[in-house]
Amino acid sequence: MPWKGEKDPYRIWLSEIILQQTRVEQGWPYYERFTSQYPTVIKLAAAADEEVFRLWQGLGYYARCKNMLAAAREVASVYNGKFPDTYEGIVSLKGVGAYTAAAIASFAFNLPHAVLDGNVYRVLARYFNIDTPIDSTAGKKLFTALAAEMLPAKEPATFNQSIMDFGAVVCKPQSPDCPRCPLNSHCEAYSVGTVAELPVKTKKLKIKTRYFNYLFMEHKGHVYIRKRTGKDIWQNLHELVLLETPAETGVDELTASPAFEKLLGKETYKITRVSPLLKQQLTHQTIYARFIHLRFEKGVPQLDDWMAVPLDKLHLYAFPKTIISYLQSEQLALD
Repeated sequence: MPWKGEKDPYRIWLSEIILQQTRVEQGWPYYERFTSQYPTVIKLAAAADEEVFRLWQGLGYYARCKNMLAAAREVASVYNGKFPDTYEGIVSLKGVGAYTAAAIASFAFNLPHAVLDGNVYRVLARYFNIDTPIDSTAGKKLFTALAAEMLPAKEPATFNQSIMDFGAVVCKPQSPDCPRCPLNSHCEAYSVGTVAELPVKTKKLKIKTRYFNYLFMEHKGHVYIRKRTGKDIWQNLHELVLLETPAETGVDELTASPAFEKLLGKETYKITRVSPLLKQQLTHQTIYARFIHLRFEKGVPQLDDWMAVPLDKLHLYAFPKTIISYLQSEQLALD
């Protein structure tokens, strides 16, 4: 992985932000694209918001991208383009939490701060056979103190990288390689047979299901889009005209609904095609989306906050993965 052994705090920070809630295989190409297009934090700080969101497109958790831009601009303006070299300075940056700050502090500046990610929690819980929930207040305090106690002051970066890699390769969440583990003779969970039960979590993830009906409203080679705002998913990305329903709704039922009639008014349209129901799984939500193409020959409804964009300019805007995939499948302008 290109960030392994990296000492540049900008690149370490970039990799950590990209890999938050993201698998390595998915984040890797994004890291390479960002470091290629923005080789320094100054370059990233000077980039246009829309350009950066377009490059981030498909990674999800778009608040990360917004925070990343804010942090880059803070480094550029407050620290003259040089990353702060103390834990306190690093953790003060927008979107940087304790784990990311510890990673940058130890890997870039070899400061004695223990990283505590999912891999480290798992290794410590099993090695010491700790059943205190890692997502509880008591658990966070316990594991933070334990990780700090184990950290060798002279080689914090080497230790941090080693324990994370050990958790990822040997002490895995599923099917850990206990028989060949070099630490199995000292692992308390292995000795008493509780490896599979650790670490313990108290909170169960609740998945919300949502149904999005996207209206591809086309008139004279233009289509309506707008930027999503507020605190909902996909903030700062663009979308087509959207009608959300509490359950899956047939096209006939949708077009006869008061919300649909209010949206379109008296304008005449023709439905040219309807997509099957598409699914996108997020961490906390399951999104089912349907795309309905509406062609307006004479005029289009007057919609506040929406803009008509030429079809061949759609690639200039950042969209959620669901919309990207659909537009690509329909060969509607996204490369």
